[in-house]
Amino acid sequence: MKIMDFLNQDLIIVGLKASDKKLAIVELVETLKDKKKVKKTDEIIDVVLEREKLGSTGIGQGVAIPHGKTDVLQEQIGVLGISRKGIEFNSLDGEPVHIIFLLVGPVEVTGQHLKALSRISRLFKDKFLRQAIKDANTPEEVVKIIQKEDNY
Repeated sequence: MKIMDFLNQDLIIVGLKASDKKLAIVELVETLKDKKKVKKTDEIIDVVLEREKLGSTGIGQGVAIPHGKTDVLQEQIGVLGISRKGIEFNSLDGEPVHIIFLLVGPVEVTGQHLKALSRISRLFKDKFLRQAIKDANTPEEVVKIIQKEDNY
């Protein structure tokens, strides 16, 4: 499984505007609506925020992977947001988050969902990749960085 199997260039936001966790999640989910991937966002936002109540998906080192599953989706979709100033996300290491990878999908794809989460987590363990993504100025640059790593 490759990251670009469930992420496309249209769903990469360089320069998230959100100033907190909830607004960041809303901004990422609203991108799905703006790009005509979903019609309604309320249920997706609710599912992701409910998951956050179980424990922060801020995994540390400036990365968060909020996620959830819902019946309103037919396929697994990712949205990647990059915040220049950083967002308080209650991360495990207490540091602000600069890279937020939202992963949402249908309820029935549990195995695929877990594989995708694992792949995303592994990708962002590389500090040079994290820095390159933080420094990227366009979605095209981000795609090139991810594709290069996706081949390994």
